[in-house]
Amino acid sequence: MESELDYHTALAWLDWQVELGADEAISEAPVNRFEAVQEAMTAPVATGPVAPAAVQVAEVDPVVEARKAAARAGSLDELAAEMEGFAHCELRQGARSFVFADGNPAARVMIVGEAPGRDEDVQGKPFVGRAGQLLDRMFEAIGMGRLAPDAEQAIYITNILPWRPPQNRDPHPVEMAMMLPFVQRHIELAAPDIVVMMGNISCQGLLGQRGITRLRGTLQEVMGRPALPMFHPAFLLRQPVRKREAWADLLALKARLRG
Repeated sequence: MESELDYHTALAWLDWQVELGADEAISEAPVNRFEAVQEAMTAPVATGPVAPAAVQVAEVDPVVEARKAAARAGSLDELAAEMEGFAHCELRQGARSFVFADGNPAARVMIVGEAPGRDEDVQGKPFVGRAGQLLDRMFEAIGMGRLAPDAEQAIYITNILPWRPPQNRDPHPVEMAMMLPFVQRHIELAAPDIVVMMGNISCQGLLGQRGITRLRGTLQEVMGRPALPMFHPAFLLRQPVRKREAWADLLALKARLRG
């Protein structure tokens, strides 16, 4: 049956009810709310066995899992596979490439940088952008390079992180902590004569210290091996006046290899 109210009157009444607080439409049949409450109160209570509470899943410690994965690796190829398959670092979700290492694994010198940048993420190799080109020129000046077939003149390059952080930001401490076991195992497997730590992030990860201007030029120890902190090439691009100190560090490195 059609309503005898005209449209505007019905709309005005509806607005009035909304203003009073009505928020539900009226059903076709009346509902006795008091009876509904009484039925709910007198309904029989189930007496069957109570379902056990959900078992709480133990939280996974990414650092512990990283140590286990790194320990499983018996070669550099196995280590690369373990790292690439490590699912606990969220950086892998936004990165284009997994960047493991470059150069000669038998090299006497192993360079540890920070993390891949845009160019490294595209090419899948560490130190291939402007900073990487400067790195190559620096070591070529002392007769060394990543393409040298002889271990005496070769260098081997990796990073603290194998995936590029968003917008090239600095790695977070939690990201560094979960990937550090892989870096340590990397050093063990490559077994270089000396480790070169490029920049603050590398020193923070391997030495637990920052302050590259204070640390550079001082011989340290990493995994039982001599380690030399140096300015990162990206820093030298911003501060070319510090290239003199970087050159002194390169000469000290060369002298140590000879000695």
